[in-house]
Amino acid sequence: MEQKNHFYKTMLAIAIPVAIQNLITSSLNMLDTLMISSLGDITLAGVGLANQVFFFYILICFGINTGSSVLVSQYWGRKDTANVQRVTGFAIALCTGFGLLFTMIALLFPNFIMGLLTSDSEVIASGSRYLQVVSLSYIMTSVSFAFGTSLRSTGAPNPPLYASIVGFFTNAIFNYLLIFGIGFFPRLGVVGAALGTVIARLVEFIMILWYTFRYKGPINASFKQFFNFDQAFIQQYIEIVSPVILNETFWSLGQVLYNIAYAMTGTESTAAVQIVASIQNILFVLVRGLANSCTIMIGSSVGRGETEEAYDLGRRFIKIVIIIGIIIGTSIVLGRDILLMAFPSLSPTVRQISSQLLIVIGLFYVLKAFNSIIVVGILRGGGDTRFSMFMETFAVWLVGVPLAFIGAKFLQLPILWVMSMVLMDEVVKSIVGIMRFRSQKWIHVIK
Repeated sequence: MEQKNHFYKTMLAIAIPVAIQNLITSSLNMLDTLMISSLGDITLAGVGLANQVFFFYILICFGINTGSSVLVSQYWGRKDTANVQRVTGFAIALCTGFGLLFTMIALLFPNFIMGLLTSDSEVIASGSRYLQVVSLSYIMTSVSFAFGTSLRSTGAPNPPLYASIVGFFTNAIFNYLLIFGIGFFPRLGVVGAALGTVIARLVEFIMILWYTFRYKGPINASFKQFFNFDQAFIQQYIEIVSPVILNETFWSLGQVLYNIAYAMTGTESTAAVQIVASIQNILFVLVRGLANSCTIMIGSSVGRGETEEAYDLGRRFIKIVIIIGIIIGTSIVLGRDILLMAFPSLSPTVRQISSQLLIVIGLFYVLKAFNSIIVVGILRGGGDTRFSMFMETFAVWLVGVPLAFIGAKFLQLPILWVMSMVLMDEVVKSIVGIMRFRSQKWIHVIK
């Protein structure tokens, strides 16, 4: 009983702050969508597609930091502070490099990027204005992400949460002031939404850095301690983390292609997809929190050499997430019209399509939740990053992407059926994932 209580206490201590932080981030995205939806379907579609660039970039950073958290968790499990600091430094360097690249592309070639995502000239114009401004937040976001990941992996999940809370209110306030021109603030519309995001990310960035270097903790380190890399360290980092980066890169590229296929079904469908995505992100925060908790707890167990405990932890997390997945999925289907009441400015067509898509999302929710625990929590937590990369890449590129374009381009099906076809990738992942888990071949102790 004591061991069981310890499991739930540890799980919740990590999962709840992460879930709340994800809830705040997703609520922020939903708030953006809500405010921007009042500017019309074209603007909503433009911002949604422009954010695919950020989505692609942040998932690369997610890959870097998720892979890093595997190393940090195992090193922290045996109190190897020096390597915790070096892993954090390497993650910061990689995220900053990618941030510079994506910022320059978005600043210099916004129309070209938007033209790859849609052929609608009005959507391209609206999205390009948003993309140029919001790209100024990319580097700050990724560095905050890197520090936040290491803080959570070393037992300090609250500082990133507090920074997100302040960032949420900052974004909400400045979005309202700058989108609609309240008081002496100019009415900037879509550009105001982008500026609100940049200001909020700056505030989060400052708060994370202040906490990290104000208090004595494992990642309060000097420049030399962060960036003291040797060949052996770099080789080990690349071996563990590069499959996760490639995994997230290929997966996010697949998601971008999904959105291109969705855009082929019409501007109203594209707007509906953005609405449904913002709702789904909010309703997935608990699963993300559990996946983070699973990664850290399994990584720490494997780092201590307790492989049987790691397998038992995986089984417990799977049972929990299946129960949660069924409850939330059913709630989405039954309460979809209530969820859409948060968007009063939607056109009747977009509202109808969104309601239909929420049925699909609800039916597949338990599979998405299960796969998140398997891929992000168990396989990566156990150091099995290479297999999880092949599994997810196979499902997206050989199942999801072909079905997306077969449905949208060749069969010219409505968005409801195209999305249903795309989600077959979740079925494939769940079958392969449970087989890998039961084999226990996913447990790899990092030396």
